Amino acid sequence: MYTSCCQRCILLSLFPCGHWKNWVLSFDDDVDHPYGDEDEAALEAEVNGNWTPQEKALHEARLKAKAKRRVRKSSSRSESLSESLSGELADGDSYSPKGKGPVPNDRKSRTGKGRGLPKKGGAGGKGVWGAAGMVYEVEEPDVKDPNYDEVAQGDTVYATVVPELDERELEKTVNPIVQEYFEHGDTKEVQMLLKELNLGHHKYEFSSLAVSLSLEGKASHRELTSRLLRDLVGKVLSESDMARAFDKILKELPDLMLDTPEAPQMLGQFIARAIADHALPMAFLDRYKGKVDCDHARAALDRAAVLLSMKREMVRLDNVWGVGGGLRPVKHLVKEMNFLLKEYLVSGEVKEAERCLRDLEVPHFHHELVYEAVVMVLESKGDTAVKMMCKLLQAFWKIGLITVDQMNRGFQRVYDELPEINLDVPHAHSIMESFTDLCYQESVITKQLRDSCPSRGRKRFVSEGDGGLIKN
Repeated sequence: MYTSCCQRCILLSLFPCGHWKNWVLSFDDDVDHPYGDEDEAALEAEVNGNWTPQEKALHEARLKAKAKRRVRKSSSRSESLSESLSGELADGDSYSPKGKGPVPNDRKSRTGKGRGLPKKGGAGGKGVWGAAGMVYEVEEPDVKDPNYDEVAQGDTVYATVVPELDERELEKTVNPIVQEYFEHGDTKEVQMLLKELNLGHHKYEFSSLAVSLSLEGKASHRELTSRLLRDLVGKVLSESDMARAFDKILKELPDLMLDTPEAPQMLGQFIARAIADHALPMAFLDRYKGKVDCDHARAALDRAAVLLSMKREMVRLDNVWGVGGGLRPVKHLVKEMNFLLKEYLVSGEVKEAERCLRDLEVPHFHHELVYEAVVMVLESKGDTAVKMMCKLLQAFWKIGLITVDQMNRGFQRVYDELPEINLDVPHAHSIMESFTDLCYQESVITKQLRDSCPSRGRKRFVSEGDGGLIKN
């Protein structure tokens, strides 16, 4: 569509205010008219005097948009031309030999644009940490973060939180620890295990549970418990915790007596030992003077006061329980067994001898009892000791207190030392033979052990007149 001079006159008559120019320019935005820029300049100069400022700004914006469209069209035409030329000269690099389409796994764009490189250099895409070699800076804490701590200045501290044990869980956890301690006797291991637990306000109950378990056990268990309480004070428990534990045990004493009738005397020994070991404060007994209503608790406190008054110097009451089990010296065990056998020869009570042997708690050392019993038979006069010792060994054998190994070791020790014993007891060989025969008849020893008993042959002289020489 062309706008001639007559047509412009007609437009001026129709649009006296210059609005015809808007219609012409809007049409010119999409259609390239044949006349050049000089005619447009003349047209603009002709009507410029009648434009308002808004119309003039709108006209300038349209001119700029038109110039951009022209530049875009020219650049796209040149690119398509260059790509078509390069595609013809590439001999099918981006296409398959059969010409059916692009080559599989080709990184080049199907639109013909781009260089075929990874997007963003491999640093883009979902779940990608970033390009290789990229170093991230430390992120500064945000003040507006609800978890921001002004004191820590944004530093986060991680710590293992162990929940506090209640009374039921405490008993289930402590009992296996104490029972295992009775086996190995290592106080440091118990300290390590207690430090890993969060006992909280119930820390003192560990001592009360340990003492209650030891009251039902052996003398060696009570000795180990006293040592444990001594080593825990100052490291895991305090003197006030220990005092609270014994206060609780005194209140529970009537219930403890149902299983352990001797609990008051034992608890008094525990209190005396703890005060001597500086695990309990010295004023513990003074707090209960004239304030105890329970007869059992009063008996326990009186027992502790008596034991402490017997010691002129405040040293540890190491002998309050006796040294139990294998912790005893060998000489002490030998003396105890000798005393046991001598008391049996006087009283003849097998049950009392059995109780004394069990209290020693040394099943691995029972061969010493067999050895001492046989030596007493060899050194005795008459058949009374022979029959009584055979009866005692037979009783211990039947109840399983002395095992086969311990019985054999005791007799074998006598066999090995028989030549030396014979120096003090001339008839030791003959007494030994008769005693082993009796023990075999009573099923105390085996036939093999009886046959291994050494026997001394008769001494024969060479002949009369040889001066009493012994034939070799």
